[in-house]
Amino acid sequence: MYDLTGFQRDLLYTVAGQDDPHGLAVKDELEEYYETEVHHGRLYPNLDTLVDKGLVEKGQEDRRTNFYSVTRRGTREIEARREWENQYIDGS
Repeated sequence: MYDLTGFQRDLLYTVAGQDDPHGLAVKDELEEYYETEVHHGRLYPNLDTLVDKGLVEKGQEDRRTNFYSVTRRGTREIEARREWENQYIDGS
């Protein structure tokens, strides 16, 4: 997780927080959070990076639509990140 950009980490969290979202659902969530447009040219290459790193799996819903899900490794990485953050941030 330490080698991910902030955007890639946000992508991972967004995928983890939804039930097998497709790319546009992830895009919509991030645009709401960032309050600005997320371009396809930024979104999909970064999703592919998460797939290449084994943190996210990409499936095909139909010929035009892919969906994404967090792998067990991705879940472990998110949990490890939370533990690390909790060392520095009081959760109260």
